[in-house]
Amino acid sequence: MPPYAYFEKKFVPLSEARVGVVTHAFNYGTGCFEGIRGNWNAEEGQTYLFRVKEHYERLRNSCRVLKIDLPYTVEELREMTVEVVRRNGYHEDIYVRPLAYKSAQAVGVRCHDLTDDLVIFVVPFGNYLDVEKGITCGTSSWRRIDDNMIPARAKITGLYVNSALAKTEAQENGFDEAIMLTHDGHVSEGSGENLFIVAGGKLVTPSPSDNILLGITRDTIIKIAKNELGIDTVERQIDRSELYLADECFLTGTAAHVSPVLAVDHRDVADGQIGPITKKLQTMYFDIVRGKNSKYANWCTAAYPQAAKAKA
Repeated sequence: MPPYAYFEKKFVPLSEARVGVVTHAFNYGTGCFEGIRGNWNAEEGQTYLFRVKEHYERLRNSCRVLKIDLPYTVEELREMTVEVVRRNGYHEDIYVRPLAYKSAQAVGVRCHDLTDDLVIFVVPFGNYLDVEKGITCGTSSWRRIDDNMIPARAKITGLYVNSALAKTEAQENGFDEAIMLTHDGHVSEGSGENLFIVAGGKLVTPSPSDNILLGITRDTIIKIAKNELGIDTVERQIDRSELYLADECFLTGTAAHVSPVLAVDHRDVADGQIGPITKKLQTMYFDIVRGKNSKYANWCTAAYPQAAKAKA
């Protein structure tokens, strides 16, 4: 069975979901997107889509920024996503990419008076970073783009050139991931992840005003740290040197899950091992996203109806 996508208001083989070279979004980056994880639970024969509602609420907000008309409710988008996943039928971890974009065949820089469209496709997707062994990070020379340039709280396709430059620089310098700073030198986020440090028994993470994307995995970690471990999270500016002195450090994101950071700028974080709080959060997080914690069942959408019936 060929892979399928939702494209131009119908379900089609992925090979037929193509855009022309004159497409406005292709030329100017005038699109916005989400990344939704589908986590395979082999014991149940089920794929659980994580926090679909929250992803589509954020997509709708991104569309507002770009003046994209998205004529679907969050529930309609959820149902379309489940159908795409079912048609593909993967029995492994997957990544769902909904992308709303300016589909007009038009040359000219603007956001208004252009037609819009939506595509949803699915690809198999394992670990983006090494969540088991941990990773190393380097502070990037590329600064995180400012809200008055391209709003960082929206997942705008063109914005990710900023992230791509930082990621390539980091990997060519021997690191696994980049850490980007704001224009005034405070920690913002990774190239595609939010950042946390553990200091004084609390989680500390950059505030929304530090040009971060308001991550859904970020929100998940804040909630389970409080609910399950009784650990508060402080949102504030973080200086670069605090990364070197932190008790623990980790990155979060839909692709990255919870990725422990062992070293920053060739300096070990604490003893250079995965910290105990990071490990506890990571373990709880993976149970939740694979549908193994009934307390958070409302965050998980089962993709395959037969497996869901069997579980019931």
